[in-house]
Amino acid sequence: MGLAIGLVGLPNVGKSTTFNALTKAQNAEAANYPFCTIEPNKAVVPVPDKRLAELAKIVKPERIQYSTLDFVDIAGLVKGASKGEGLGNKFLSTIRETEVILQIVRCFDDDNIIHNEGSIDPLRDVEIIEGELILADIEVLSNRIDRLRKQAKADKNAKAALDMAEELLEYLADGNLARNFKDVDSEVYQQLNQEVRFLTNKEIMYGANTDEDGLLEDNEYVKLLREHAQKNNCELIKLCAKVEEELIGLEDEEAQEFLTDLGVEESGLEQIIHKGFAKLGLMSYFTAGVKEVRAWTIKQNSTAPRAAAAIHNDFEKGFIRAEVINYKDFVELGGEAKAKEAGKMRLEGKEYIVQDGDIMHFRFNV
Repeated sequence: MGLAIGLVGLPNVGKSTTFNALTKAQNAEAANYPFCTIEPNKAVVPVPDKRLAELAKIVKPERIQYSTLDFVDIAGLVKGASKGEGLGNKFLSTIRETEVILQIVRCFDDDNIIHNEGSIDPLRDVEIIEGELILADIEVLSNRIDRLRKQAKADKNAKAALDMAEELLEYLADGNLARNFKDVDSEVYQQLNQEVRFLTNKEIMYGANTDEDGLLEDNEYVKLLREHAQKNNCELIKLCAKVEEELIGLEDEEAQEFLTDLGVEESGLEQIIHKGFAKLGLMSYFTAGVKEVRAWTIKQNSTAPRAAAAIHNDFEKGFIRAEVINYKDFVELGGEAKAKEAGKMRLEGKEYIVQDGDIMHFRFNV
């Protein structure tokens, strides 16, 4: 699946409604009953970036192309999912193929909307979801330990992996997330994670689905969830799925006016996209021509040749050098020609680390 963000949560907490708003299309059925999402819904979502509009004012291209993110709406999990309850392991395996988990948590009261557990308790909901992820990790790790025990009789490396795996198994069994394990940065752990792909090792963001009042000031539910997020070094993003749904179809200016009236600067979904992009370790550089102004998605700390490969592999193979203009210089000086005149265009070689927002043109020869 590759660099995808998976939306998870208990049934009926606003997850599919959030997904609908996120994709600005009714790709996921939203209904007031559990398990209305039967197959994981997938969508490619543009990453909002106001810098592209500024470049377009100068270049006046035929089109604008944004960076994108993959989002997957995964059916609601319930207690026992790791043992096949509800829709079970099928969806846990889908989560395993994503890189970041966005956990939607209900943080508002409404007697008209059924909660699967019968009451509103965000920490209980998180405990259920993360408990199932932990149990799934325990199962795959236990299987791996069985194999390591056989290998360890003749292989010292396997013995080191076995020792760590057994220590990690105890840690998980105590209700802890793998991402908080003390040796998470060690080579042995990294190899183990590469083989097993722990669900609880993934980056986690919490989406606190609140009502309109909760957007302005944290209610008690959000306060509890925020404290939990901080304790686990995770992002928390407040959103109101109902508001996000109302923003669908509005022009940018109308949407911004709507948010301003609510006292909010940026929609919850924009925050999710931007923070998700960063959590995946991604960034954008730009190309700016009369055909298109475009954002190209690359990993942070990419060299110029690796960045060039985002356009075409031949650009990397035959890389000679890159012409680079800083975004701020490009906009302040009014375009490429004036930036050149002012000496703001640089020629960079193979070792150059591309910066977020660089405007680039590649010279290559294949």
